[in-house]
Amino acid sequence: MSRGEERGIVTIEGAEDDLPSPPSLGGWLMNLVDAATASHRRAIALLVALAVLCFAPGFFSLPPVDRDEARFAQATKQMLEGGDYVDIRFQTEARHKKPVGIYWLQAGVVSVAEAVGIPEARTQIWLYRIPSLIGAIGGVLLTYWTALAFVSRRWAVVAAAMLASCVLLGVEARLAKTDAMLFLTIMAAQGALAHAFCRRVAWSGRERWLIPATFWTALAAGVLLKGPIILMVVGLTVLGTGLITKSWRWLGALRPAFGLPWALLLILPWFVAITLKTQGAFFGEAVGHDMLGKIAAGQEKHWGPPGFYLVAFWVTFWPAAPMVLFAAPATWRDRFDPKVMFLLAWVVPAWLIFEMVPTKLPHYVLPLFPALAILAVRALERGAVEPAARWWTRGAEWWWAAIGLLLPALALIGLLLFHRGAGFLAWPFMFAAGFLGFKAVETLRVEGPERGFMVSILAAVAVYVAVLQVLIPATRTYFPAAALVAAANGAGCPDPKIASASYREPSLVFLGGTDVELTDASGAARFLREGDCRVAFVDRRHERAFALEAEALGLRYRLLTVVKAANYNGGRRLNLAVFVNTP
Repeated sequence: MSRGEERGIVTIEGAEDDLPSPPSLGGWLMNLVDAATASHRRAIALLVALAVLCFAPGFFSLPPVDRDEARFAQATKQMLEGGDYVDIRFQTEARHKKPVGIYWLQAGVVSVAEAVGIPEARTQIWLYRIPSLIGAIGGVLLTYWTALAFVSRRWAVVAAAMLASCVLLGVEARLAKTDAMLFLTIMAAQGALAHAFCRRVAWSGRERWLIPATFWTALAAGVLLKGPIILMVVGLTVLGTGLITKSWRWLGALRPAFGLPWALLLILPWFVAITLKTQGAFFGEAVGHDMLGKIAAGQEKHWGPPGFYLVAFWVTFWPAAPMVLFAAPATWRDRFDPKVMFLLAWVVPAWLIFEMVPTKLPHYVLPLFPALAILAVRALERGAVEPAARWWTRGAEWWWAAIGLLLPALALIGLLLFHRGAGFLAWPFMFAAGFLGFKAVETLRVEGPERGFMVSILAAVAVYVAVLQVLIPATRTYFPAAALVAAANGAGCPDPKIASASYREPSLVFLGGTDVELTDASGAARFLREGDCRVAFVDRRHERAFALEAEALGLRYRLLTVVKAANYNGGRRLNLAVFVNTP
């Protein structure tokens, strides 16, 4: 007799198999998605929470990033200082590369912040980032709305989650420049196009006006943000869809007779004002130099070969990139489906153009990612995704783990090279990112690709915390502007004037003041000679030229401190001596 029988315990074989097993991590996350799809409000709340979770790390702690973010923020600050909301300038230089939309949005946020009493609002870079954060979150929600034209609510949430968690949109959400808000406007226009093309039932009275109004207002806003980019993406989608399907009647639902005049009414006032103010110079610079210059050659060292975006896609759209590859065979099989044709017309022509243009920046293809996400979830909904079907899809599974380990590791190596001893708080998040990446692979193989992807989102959040919240803000060596301004303020006189001979980045102007003088070593000596309470930053390599000019001028000065820095735009280490003039 067994011990169980002696104690009166009866064991029934197989009873353990009937007990419900606890849900796996991937299963729990998909259950959360299923619960959210009970209503649009719940789905929106889940997506907003996910977007904030992915975009928040580093949003407040990252210093002003050179060069584009700091230039945009400084130009907005000068609008607030001078009260000129038509012309765009960086110090005395005309900044006629992009239209005015993003500057107005940033100026509005900073003005509200000043009104409610936020201290030093004009030099708080996170305030200038708020329009980008709103644009990114809004773009995620509009991806959900657009996907509803192609898939059920459950899978529309998954498509939007792919955008919320992706690397590229997360970067743009944290930078005070145009691209996140441009993404929102393009998604609003493309969503209206998609619902016009795919509509299965007659629109309600409100929809008959709301969707066309959304389309034309989004076009106008996109033009005011970044000129013709939105027109290219939308125009190629319309042209490609019309040519492939041989149908154009669906465009009538967008009411062009009403919408086009409305869009022009929104666009023309500022364009007329800037034309009169600059006597046409704005268009010569924005179109002739900036836009056409990028088409002719790689501008500002941003050249890249054809295929650049295809390679970068595996990082910029991580962790959703493998899902697009898994769905590629199903997309090819269904290529003659009208809805698939629309999505391919959204992606293929614009992608090819971006690949052919010599100037390449990763964010150029961001507006095409939602179409790829919708293609992926469409295949998932139809059960047509087979991750292990081919060798190249089997290899893509491991990309979740690879990036989860690679990005924090590279950031940590850079930190150790230039800022040893800092960043130890990132280690737990780095280990979590790697573990969750491998867990995503395991979940995909056992439970399916959609659950594997949901686990990979957690890996992405761990990466963003490790890199953007801990490691990059710890590398103050790469962001010396704040330390330089602090050193200048320690000169012992109120409101010192600043000149910089060796570090000429826009972040120094943003934090130090519009009147910061960017000069050379001899110019720094002359600057100190011109008055009291003046500070100059000179790299030790140029200190001899500074000393010779100071001796010739009879300048008396003293060394306050030396700020060690590294300019990531040029890859050069700097030892910036902080000199102050003495009476």
